[in-house]
Amino acid sequence: MGQNVTVIIAAYNASATIARALRSAFEQPDVAEIMVIDDASTDNTAALARAADDGTGRLRVLVQAKNSGPSAARNRAIAESVSPWIAILDADDFFLPGRIAGLLGYAQDADMVADDMWQVTEGREDGPRRNLLDNALTLPCMVSLRQFVLSNITLRGRSRGELGFIKPIMRRSFLEAHHLHYREEMRLGEDYELYARALAHGARLKLVPAQGYVSVVRENSLSGLHSEQDLQNLRDCNLSLMKLPLGKEDRAALNGHYKSVDCRLQWRNLILAVKAKDLVAALGCFAHPWPVPLYLAEQLGGQLYLRTIGRVFSGERK
Repeated sequence: MGQNVTVIIAAYNASATIARALRSAFEQPDVAEIMVIDDASTDNTAALARAADDGTGRLRVLVQAKNSGPSAARNRAIAESVSPWIAILDADDFFLPGRIAGLLGYAQDADMVADDMWQVTEGREDGPRRNLLDNALTLPCMVSLRQFVLSNITLRGRSRGELGFIKPIMRRSFLEAHHLHYREEMRLGEDYELYARALAHGARLKLVPAQGYVSVVRENSLSGLHSEQDLQNLRDCNLSLMKLPLGKEDRAALNGHYKSVDCRLQWRNLILAVKAKDLVAALGCFAHPWPVPLYLAEQLGGQLYLRTIGRVFSGERK
């Protein structure tokens, strides 16, 4: 097939994993260039990336002047690369051999091709793997905007399987034709927003069986350290998407995602209000549209139950 793919690795303080990520990218014969964007790390990520070069001339290491987040880093790499397909690799994850070739084999009728991901626990990368996606999906399949958005709404009793976590190869010509790029103010859900916007512009997303993207789950992952502003940006990106010419079902799905994120945001705001002893702010959290009041009541009930049980068991131990 030839070398058709640029692999982009946005890296921040990734000295422990960057060499592994790069080795896995170098092993893909269809990769023409690998771009590491060091996001103003405070460790030696950039030096270790350069030291891992395999000598094939495919590696470029760029360093951001200031820490600007993964969206800005990826946008810079997209702007400075040329391959017809773009692949994203997180700095703490890695590819298995043949992953890129496997995706390209499905790419003839698609603008984005994503595989189910393997998830492993940090420190046990060679141990048991679990799939990201719900096994009820019959792969390969095409994914609509509505299906994509609904998969990212957390529902009680349903395994997560959010398609916002997928790492597709993306056709550069489609991104350029529709002026698509990552929203740089977003540090949470930036992948979700870009994929949803691409689908809203008519992108064809094909989901295929696992081809070899291994996601390493870490307890202290940066993706888990998000602020209230990050949640608000993720919530409000749905409002921007709803301004596009979409059908009723697509709008309903985006509205559902908006409300789902708003539940999480208002819970965080409620906690802050309680800690600040700000009754007005606390009550204001309950003033948001349904289902926010129900979600907050359920969360409070759960906290009360846990604390009651804790006191009971504490009393028994005495």
